[in-house]
Amino acid sequence: MADEAVADRPAEPAAPRAKDARSPEAPPRGGARGDDKAKDGPDAPGSSDASDAADAEAAEREKERERAADRFKDRTRDPLAEEQGEDEPTDAAAATRARRSGQKLLTSGRDLIGIDRSDVDRLHIGDINIGLDARRSGLSMRGGPVPEEELLRIRRTHIEPEGYVRLRRALEARRLLVLGGAPGTGRASTALALLEEVTRDGEGGQNVERVRRADPERGVRELATQVVDGEGGHLRGTGYLLEPALDRPGALPPDGMDLDQLASALAERGSYAVVVVSVGSAANPLLAGRYGAICPPAPTRELVAVRLRKRLEEEHGDPARVGGGGRARDRDGGSARDRDGGSGLGGGGGLDGHADRDRDGGRDEGRTRGADQGGDRTRDGGQDQDRGQDRRPDDDGSLSRLLERAAELREDPEVTEAVGLDDLRPAEAELFASLLAGHLLGSVGREELLSGCRGLAAVQAYEWFAGVDRALAAPPPGDGRAPVRSGTAALFHPVAFRIALAVLGGASHSAVSAAAHLLTWELSVQSDPDSTPARPLFCDDPESDLALSRARPADGPVDVAGAEVTGRLIFYRGAALPAAVLAELWDRHFPVRAPVVRWLRLLADDPRPQVSMRAAVAAGELSVRDFEHGYAELVRPLAEAPTPRRRVFAATALDQAAGHASHRRAVRKVVEDWSRHGTPALRWTAAMALGYGRSADSMDDTLDALARIGVRDDGEQLAVASLNVVRLLTLPECATVLRRLADWTGHHGEEYQDLALVSIVRLALTDVDEVLDDEPGTPLGDRGDWPLLLALAATRPELTGKLADLFWTALNTARSRDVAFDALETLLRSASRKDGREWTREGLAALLPALTAEEHDRRRLDWLLRRMMRDQDRPLAEERARALWRLAVPARQRRSEEEESHG
Repeated sequence: MADEAVADRPAEPAAPRAKDARSPEAPPRGGARGDDKAKDGPDAPGSSDASDAADAEAAEREKERERAADRFKDRTRDPLAEEQGEDEPTDAAAATRARRSGQKLLTSGRDLIGIDRSDVDRLHIGDINIGLDARRSGLSMRGGPVPEEELLRIRRTHIEPEGYVRLRRALEARRLLVLGGAPGTGRASTALALLEEVTRDGEGGQNVERVRRADPERGVRELATQVVDGEGGHLRGTGYLLEPALDRPGALPPDGMDLDQLASALAERGSYAVVVVSVGSAANPLLAGRYGAICPPAPTRELVAVRLRKRLEEEHGDPARVGGGGRARDRDGGSARDRDGGSGLGGGGGLDGHADRDRDGGRDEGRTRGADQGGDRTRDGGQDQDRGQDRRPDDDGSLSRLLERAAELREDPEVTEAVGLDDLRPAEAELFASLLAGHLLGSVGREELLSGCRGLAAVQAYEWFAGVDRALAAPPPGDGRAPVRSGTAALFHPVAFRIALAVLGGASHSAVSAAAHLLTWELSVQSDPDSTPARPLFCDDPESDLALSRARPADGPVDVAGAEVTGRLIFYRGAALPAAVLAELWDRHFPVRAPVVRWLRLLADDPRPQVSMRAAVAAGELSVRDFEHGYAELVRPLAEAPTPRRRVFAATALDQAAGHASHRRAVRKVVEDWSRHGTPALRWTAAMALGYGRSADSMDDTLDALARIGVRDDGEQLAVASLNVVRLLTLPECATVLRRLADWTGHHGEEYQDLALVSIVRLALTDVDEVLDDEPGTPLGDRGDWPLLLALAATRPELTGKLADLFWTALNTARSRDVAFDALETLLRSASRKDGREWTREGLAALLPALTAEEHDRRRLDWLLRRMMRDQDRPLAEERARALWRLAVPARQRRSEEEESHG
């Protein structure tokens, strides 16, 4: 503000007078304080002593007014900025965006299926029966020949992955191939397909046991010895599939010399071998060597199409009508890619969902069978309408028609949402195809279909966590070498990364990775408290983390110090996976809760909103699954913390729980008790929870609770209460909030008046992005960088009068006048951007005429514009001042001297 502009200040407002629900200090519009007018007149007659006493009294009143104004200004500061510099703003907009992003990932309302605890090896969805053997380790598999029937099925239906010809040629040339990929992506199926093809025309072509699984306990060295010596009656030209258990603590991967020895032995016997490994730090040196290759995952669409065709052919019994079989391989074993130059779609799965979990072959019968052959059976009291238009094949009389309907059902948006996975792995494609076929054939109802589809993500989460640390108790491998026992950190890091991704999905890759390492430490200490876990510094493999966790990177905005920069973000490949991971973690693995709670408390202290707010949303979801535990271990301790960041975390977690109807009543009871009887920290947390709008039965109840918090103890919590009153103005019930603000301005208690006045000023100083939960695309969401007061005036014209009256009251109340004038100046300067583009002009055009309805108000605006034009630091251009004056004052009301100054 320019010093010389002060003299031009308009006359002070009139004496205190309550009218139209305004503060008692605020005069009616256009009035002026009587004693201020008298100061401009001649001196009153009387003695000099009386004059001195009056002057002293007036000076004391002025000092008191200044003290009240200072107290008021303190209450308008950001209550979240206590840990920062006095004037440094908090990044509330980034926190709001992070919370919104976390909610999108975790609040899909998915009805996750349960797993029968009495028989964890099987999962039942309607008539579909799927095997779950995630608790098996590689050591549970034993060596032996692959049945000819399984080889025949693979030969007929295996979909060749991208680069399959290159893999086959490498195997033919070197006799040995180390094939890497994430578990469940069809690595073993592709390996068997390769071995079946290269041995069919080789020396062992007539051998019924020409493809064998090697015992993983013996390792590469013993397999080489076995091949050379012909142990166990192995004939020449045999193909070997070996899946070494490299994830066991103490297990050592084979080195280059071991692989060279095995390749030499295979060449001598005219045989072949494929060693299947999981990507990761242990296997990466093998994959980087001359025998290594990556196996691409299977393409979802083609996998499902092949599986679905097979299922319908089995049930319909008419494969000849449409040609039968899979598309990628001929019955004589010829490869379609060999004929067309080796290009085409990728895919690694076997016929019947043969992924790595199906190493023993013949699992097709135990996994599938969805359709009841009778087809007339009904569920839920005989309601056939659940099946809609689906009928038995005989109704259509054509398998091709069934396939057309299956394609339509597969693209059904409700089905796609229920699946919740961006791509399906072989076993998932098998189950999905069985569900679709069962629904088309009438044996699986619509709800069972959707429930089964939702179960796909739950099955994946189950397999990721079941028995992860059982390998810690396993004996070392018997390969003759002295193993070095690996630390628990190496074992737990993949699990920790999946949990971190479920909690922080959508954050930067670096943030997720750092959080995963923190959790790895907590898990390791919990598992082995007597040892300090080693944390390798140069063994991370980001690409392996992505592959093992079904994750994908993407470039996107990252909030840094109030600005957006482009960074590398990371997400699950499927919206269903985050919730499935947290449900599996919390519902089935109770010992892991303690380290996860400690980890979440660490994340609550993270200064980056993209971390702390996402973690708070996840904490709320975990609390929903066990509210007693979540409240006792996370919500209550953090709600009483001394730092605002932790209390915001607790409030956000509470609101997330309140989003579930099952827990809304409990949350509201907690917040009600805190607002009435809690400590100052608990009342502060309750106010933040109330600001989300879901922690009380109605908007009036919410405002009553905020008023209780704000006026108690001489307004100790008034700042945080007013902040959350403003947050409520973004909700549909904002008219109720404005009505209550008007009531408070006319309240006899000064604390209520201050709560209203601080809220009004904060409304003018708060940007929409800082408080709005809506995505861009809504009227308010498209005005994210607007002051909320102007955004409401532009988008809710029916509220403009109420908004103007409230702001007018703040401008005409002594203790709030200075701060309100500064806020009005900020609003006026926001009319256009620095480059001249229009900014909030629409909102000012709505608000200013209502704010300057009286002559006194127009004189005040005239004075303010003159002051802004004379500001030495930020002078307002004359043309902009004229434009603002014309927005506020109709032409017929402009005076000549104002026209001269403002046009």
